[in-house]
Amino acid sequence: MSSVSLDQTFRTLLQPDISSTKLTATHLPPPATTPSSSDEHLISVYATAPCAGELLWAANYPAAANPTGNKLLVPCFDLSGVVVSAPPNSPFPPGTEVYSRTSAGRSGNAREYSIALTSELALKPKTLDWVRAASVPLSALTALQALFEHGGLADWKVEKEERERRNGAKRVLITAGSGGVGIWVLQLAKAAGVRDVVAVCGTGNVEFVKSLGATEVVDYRKTSLREWVKQDEEGRKVDLVIDAVGGKTLEQCWDCVKDGATLLSISDSPEQRRPADCQAKDVKNSFFIMEPIGEQLGVVTDLLDKGVCKPIVDSVWDLEQYEEAFKKLESGHARGKIILKIRD
Repeated sequence: MSSVSLDQTFRTLLQPDISSTKLTATHLPPPATTPSSSDEHLISVYATAPCAGELLWAANYPAAANPTGNKLLVPCFDLSGVVVSAPPNSPFPPGTEVYSRTSAGRSGNAREYSIALTSELALKPKTLDWVRAASVPLSALTALQALFEHGGLADWKVEKEERERRNGAKRVLITAGSGGVGIWVLQLAKAAGVRDVVAVCGTGNVEFVKSLGATEVVDYRKTSLREWVKQDEEGRKVDLVIDAVGGKTLEQCWDCVKDGATLLSISDSPEQRRPADCQAKDVKNSFFIMEPIGEQLGVVTDLLDKGVCKPIVDSVWDLEQYEEAFKKLESGHARGKIILKIRD
């Protein structure tokens, strides 16, 4: 690990109390990489992105989000930045422009310097600035893993003709279609050859989700999923549901699946939301949490640089505006990602 001389303290967002969502801006020393580590990279962070609900993760899911029980509670686990120091023979040497989703089990990236592992890193897309790059990792990886790992669609390892043949026969539905994950499900599904993609969103986002690849839209302000599917059960039921809302919305997703379909949620347990009168048979269902895999993010980099997909940024806030940024995030009405800018 190469040594780097830095100033004594840097700007950091901190969650002082694990049981409270209140944040504070402070100055702390930069994180120290382990001298003997063959995996840790010190990153100069240019931008990061908060995730809804993340300020409760350490308290509610300690095994995953606070495994040591004493981690420094710095929020935000997406980043774009420049490698400052790296292990010998790293594929990301000092000076490399990178982006990443780092593990929620370690301190986050709402600070001027942070640490990322080799397995979490990917080259920053050449076509994106720091802000747009930071909007990508969590949302894109969640969508990619939902569609291709858990959802069973054919990915880019499959020859194009075969991929489009297999995926073209599938119908996919995504709730919160205009949200951070939804915009990536729409684009990746379209890019992979899915012909029928249903997005659930509000009235103001109908044309927006269509522009990203939705072939059908359910406006939840005008009709429920249950009402929508009952109008044409045979034609409207789907092979794969990806839910990003939970609760009653997830409950109604059960009305939309064919026999033998897959129902995934990143918000809630589908099985616990299954209605007692649900008639669907042999439905594979699960709640899942994405894994921060840099190699998969590299696939996304390629799609971005080829212009196949694009990031959507709702708004950009300076680090000192964190209270306004998190307030907008928790409103649940962002179109795309909210970004905290650390450096220009």
